[in-house]
Amino acid sequence: MFNVVLFEPEIPSNTGAIGRTCVVAGARLHLVGPLGFDIDDHKLKRAGLAYWESLDVTVYRDWADFLERCGLADESGRVSEAGAARLHLLTKKARLTYAQASYADEDYLVFGKESAGLPEELLAELAERCERIPMLPDASALDNREEWAARADELGGGASTLEHTALMQRDICGNFVDPDDWRISALNLANAASIVLYEALRQNGFPGMDA
Repeated sequence: MFNVVLFEPEIPSNTGAIGRTCVVAGARLHLVGPLGFDIDDHKLKRAGLAYWESLDVTVYRDWADFLERCGLADESGRVSEAGAARLHLLTKKARLTYAQASYADEDYLVFGKESAGLPEELLAELAERCERIPMLPDASALDNREEWAARADELGGGASTLEHTALMQRDICGNFVDPDDWRISALNLANAASIVLYEALRQNGFPGMDA
């Protein structure tokens, strides 16, 4: 059985949809706090529909609590060597793609929060366990990419190309694919979790899928 881990999820409908996927895929769901919503949020339950009652889900106070309770921590409370081997950190900041990774039963597929992804410190600590989902650059995927960029700047969430490049060049993981490859378009959390989970299942002989 695989484990899907959501680090500080913020959007209840995403978590609900991922919970539904976990049920039909036979996976466990781990929610690492603090959460951006109440676990009884009606949006979460609505997205999960009747599946939520059948879901194997655990909520953790924080990352340290998750590591300890799942047996992934060493004596200092950090990720142990054996624990690291079971983690797959999904991030844009990786050379290895999810399809190049090898998955074993009981592995943990870790996804960051919608607004910021996984913390830089965690990615740096486990740089060899970082994986990404390939996506087309904005220039190929979005006809209205300039409009989106302008809108982001107006809302205060944008930055110049120079600022983005500088940030990526000093990324503490040291494994950015391309320092100039920042993008507006991206998969939502529920899509990303489904893609990676089913690749892991495919590699492990999930019924109806070629191994």
